[in-house]
Amino acid sequence: MGAAMIEVEAVTKRFGSTIALGGVDLVAEEGRVLALLGPNGAGKTTLVRILTTLLRPDSGRARVAGCDVVADAAALRHLIGLAGQYAAVDELLTGRENLELVGLWYHLEKREYRRRAQDVLERFGLLDAGDRLVKTYSGGMRRRLDIGASLIARPAVLFLDEPTTGLDPRTRNDVWSFIEELVSAGTTVLLTTQLMEEAERLAHQIVVIDTGSVIARGTAEQLKARLGGATLEARVSDPADLERAATLLAQVGDVRPRIDPDRQLISIPAAEGTALLVAAGRRFEEEHIALDDLGVRRPSLDDVFLALTGGGSGAPPEFPEGAE
Repeated sequence: MGAAMIEVEAVTKRFGSTIALGGVDLVAEEGRVLALLGPNGAGKTTLVRILTTLLRPDSGRARVAGCDVVADAAALRHLIGLAGQYAAVDELLTGRENLELVGLWYHLEKREYRRRAQDVLERFGLLDAGDRLVKTYSGGMRRRLDIGASLIARPAVLFLDEPTTGLDPRTRNDVWSFIEELVSAGTTVLLTTQLMEEAERLAHQIVVIDTGSVIARGTAEQLKARLGGATLEARVSDPADLERAATLLAQVGDVRPRIDPDRQLISIPAAEGTALLVAAGRRFEEEHIALDDLGVRRPSLDDVFLALTGGGSGAPPEFPEGAE
C-alpha cells in the first residue's frame, strides 16, 4: 500500500435532526483514485466539503496530505484542488483570466501560470473562447473551465464532485484522460460520481455510501463479484413460449430458472459461460422457440449500486461479515 493521502476516521455531521454523516471511515492512497458512490443525499458532498475545509465535522478526525482538516485548514488549502458540482467561475472575466487568477492565488510565477492556463484552454477545447468573457460561455464550457481551474496548481490531492455531469461524451473522455495523466504523475483523486462508467474506468478503489454510512468498499471487480457470477438470459419472442422456454433452461442448466413475465425473460446462473450459451441455443433451435435475445450477462457496477442502495429488484444482498 502507498502512503495515505486522505484519512477519515469516524467523521460525523448533523444538520439539525438530519444525520448527514454517521461515522464514516475511509482511506485514499497516494497516486490513486478513490470513487465515492451513493444516491443523492447520501452524504458524499458533505464529506467533500469537510475534506476541503469548507465545513467542520461534528466529531471524528480527517487528514488530507498530512494536514488536519480543522487544525491545519489554512495550510491544507494550498495543497488541494476542488471542482464542485456547479461551475464556480467569474463570468465577468475571460476564461484565460479565470485560470491565471487561480495561478496567482497559488503564488505561481507569472510565466508558469500563463503556460498552465494555455495548456488547460487547449486541452479542454476552450482555446478559441479563451479571451471571451465567461458570461458568453455555454453551461458545458463553464463546466470545463471550472474543472481546468482546479488543475492549474497541480494539487497533491484533487477533489472532483461529479465533475463530468452535463458534459458531452468527447469532453468527458478528455477529462478522464487528463485525470489519468495527473494520477500517473502522483496526484491523489477523490471522485464523487453518479456515472458507473466513470467510476469503473478511473477508480482504483470504490466506497459506496448511503444515508451517511459506508455500506460497501472494494475494487469494481470485487464489488461485482459479491453480487454474483454470470447469468444466462433468454428473452422469448412469444409470451406463450415462456413456460416452455423456462422448462428447457431448467433442463440445460440443471437449476430452477428465474422468470420475469413482464419482460418475457428467463435466466439461470451461467458458471460455464459460453458452453452453456451454445447448449441452450441448440436446444431452443431444436424446440423451435423463437428468441429476441440470448446471451451471457455479467453483473455491472450499475447492478451493484442499485442492489446496495435498494434501487434494484428485491432486497439488497447480504455481503459476508467484514466485506464492506
